[in-house]
Amino acid sequence: MNTVVHTANLHKHFGHVKALDGLDLDVQRGEIHGFLGPNGAGKSTTLRILLGLARPTSGSAAVLGFEPWSQAVELHRRLAYVPGDVRLWPNLSGGETIDLLSRLRGGTADGAAYRRRKESLCQEFDFDPAKKGRAYSKGNRQKVALIAALATEAEVYLLDEPTSGLDPLMEEVFRRELLAAVGRGATVLLSSHILSEVEVLCHRVSIIRAGRIVDGGTLDSLRHLTRSEVSFAADGLDAQALARLGAVHDLTLDAGRVRFSADSDRIAEVFPALGALGVQGLTIVPPSLEELFLRHYGDASAAPEPEADAPSGGHGSRRHLLSARGRS
Repeated sequence: MNTVVHTANLHKHFGHVKALDGLDLDVQRGEIHGFLGPNGAGKSTTLRILLGLARPTSGSAAVLGFEPWSQAVELHRRLAYVPGDVRLWPNLSGGETIDLLSRLRGGTADGAAYRRRKESLCQEFDFDPAKKGRAYSKGNRQKVALIAALATEAEVYLLDEPTSGLDPLMEEVFRRELLAAVGRGATVLLSSHILSEVEVLCHRVSIIRAGRIVDGGTLDSLRHLTRSEVSFAADGLDAQALARLGAVHDLTLDAGRVRFSADSDRIAEVFPALGALGVQGLTIVPPSLEELFLRHYGDASAAPEPEADAPSGGHGSRRHLLSARGRS
């Protein structure tokens, strides 16, 4: 079985609101698959269905051949989940939380291999497991979730904004550990709204808007979507020559800086012209996916993503670390 995550014509309605509107998604074994879209597009609702925390209105979903709603116990022994907004039990230490989550997934917190792996990850993430949950910053709460997911090997990782709150050094550690997990044979579905976060990791991406997939494929095939934002100090320079370059768009002078967007796959064409101008204070910023949607799909807002299917007890909610199953 090469397809690890599969949804077909998946719908999830909350009254008159369609959080998912015919979602078709396939994630292949051994890949890191980017699941991209602006906030409210339906990413978290999709993940809750894949985790067995919400029941679809219609359509089908499967992870590792399991139907998440009816086979959640078997499924959770083989997957790991990291939310983007982690909350911890305030009186448990970080290390105790990591151990508890390992046991809840059907693993062990007593084996020597697990202890070595946990200690290694704590060291890599510069994390102190002795502190109580209430004492951790947002970034350290995120580290608890990541270490818990990576300490016990899983076949599938479902990651919802996993680097939220991490500094750039820890983001690099996360990328290294995730690639190592894939090297061991794991499959990853990485949900994000920042394109630059997935460009260095993902083999393929699926772009979701208003509850359905609107584009997808390999990153190379999607380069036509990307434009980088370029700016530099004006300082009396005549930058109008840049406007004649085919890769340059929307050239403006704003607050003493020249600003324009450039096709990411043609950015090298712009550098000689910038050098000839002798620009100072040059900055190049990759676009967020939010900006790409506004540019390529219009400015109509995606349907809001309700939280009505979040488990009422807290355990299993995307805002809690524990991925136990809750049903209302």
